[in-house]
Amino acid sequence: MNNTNFTINKITLNKSSVDIIWNDNHTSHFHFLWLRDNCPTSFHQDTRMRKFNILNVSKDIHPIDWKITGNGNLHISWSENNHISIFDSNWLRDNCYTRIKNKTNLAPYILWDSSFKKKLNLLTIEYQEIIDSDEGLKKWLEALNSYGLTIIKNTPIEKNSALKILKRISHIRETFFGTPFEVINIPKPNNQAYTSDALTSHTDLPYYEYTPGYQFLHCLENKAKGGESTVIDGFRVASDLKNNDMAAFNLLLKIPIMFKDNDYTQDKTRHHYSPIINLSNLGDFIEIRFNMGAMGALNIKHNLMKKYYDAYRIFADLVHKKKYLLSFKLKKGDILSFNNRRILHGRTSFDPNSGHRHLQGYYLDKDEIISRLNYLRGIIE
Repeated sequence: MNNTNFTINKITLNKSSVDIIWNDNHTSHFHFLWLRDNCPTSFHQDTRMRKFNILNVSKDIHPIDWKITGNGNLHISWSENNHISIFDSNWLRDNCYTRIKNKTNLAPYILWDSSFKKKLNLLTIEYQEIIDSDEGLKKWLEALNSYGLTIIKNTPIEKNSALKILKRISHIRETFFGTPFEVINIPKPNNQAYTSDALTSHTDLPYYEYTPGYQFLHCLENKAKGGESTVIDGFRVASDLKNNDMAAFNLLLKIPIMFKDNDYTQDKTRHHYSPIINLSNLGDFIEIRFNMGAMGALNIKHNLMKKYYDAYRIFADLVHKKKYLLSFKLKKGDILSFNNRRILHGRTSFDPNSGHRHLQGYYLDKDEIISRLNYLRGIIE
């Protein structure tokens, strides 16, 4: 909600819209049907869902009278059904769609590279601060939304204890790995994460149509030699690729490739086609899908195969360059939280004979993070 108080200076009518001139000289154009559709009476008081059926009025509905009320709101008498609408002026200004043409970037992201290691304190928050107050929870989610990455310190280290803090947000996202999934070295693993091998930079579960938005890795024990965690801001890498090699960027943006999962424990084979880089209709980054282990055999056009592999190698090289890489060793009680559709994560190899390393993993959908944050910001529209 915009906290600035705007007042209506003047109302005029043209053949299809009510035009409002505000006290800052901005002009809003509100189409007749848009106004009738969004009349406050169109919504159920408790569910807040629209109950108005647009077919109950004609496409030619229009105001027959209009005025500014004593408290500065817009009063409209309609040509049909003797209906009256009263619109709060602040609500109208907040929902002025005329402003959209001036918006070029709605994304909240702050991009970073390896130099950000000096500012890791901006991404670190105490467990108790989040548990104790909504302000602490909001602080955490704001950082997670902006940077795509946080580290929670001094959490309990009992198994499944991360559930308490995740339930401060919403319900978890279940996958076939179970919740929580155990990141330990096991015999006959069904995923590379369950080995002591190094993991190259990747995003998780790209073979899902809707990949889990956020991942949480709760460190219960980390005494093994090696096993440093690595993270890369995939949006920063993609942004640099766009600026330096548009041809490669466009190939990764426009050509869908197959991601797959068919490990030996499953009675399902998962396939999903998606480009590596995905943008919104405003040109903002919304998703990176990159996982060399889960990539299927390419089946793109013959004349594009070499060009695509060249672009793919360029991107793979970038996401493993020290210029972009942050690395650190998780300590007992840390929770590494990150946007799985933005941040590529990995680890160095570790010696399982040198000590125990045990992480528990959880997923939440991006929708749950953003909707909780919206509520904490006081956004109800």
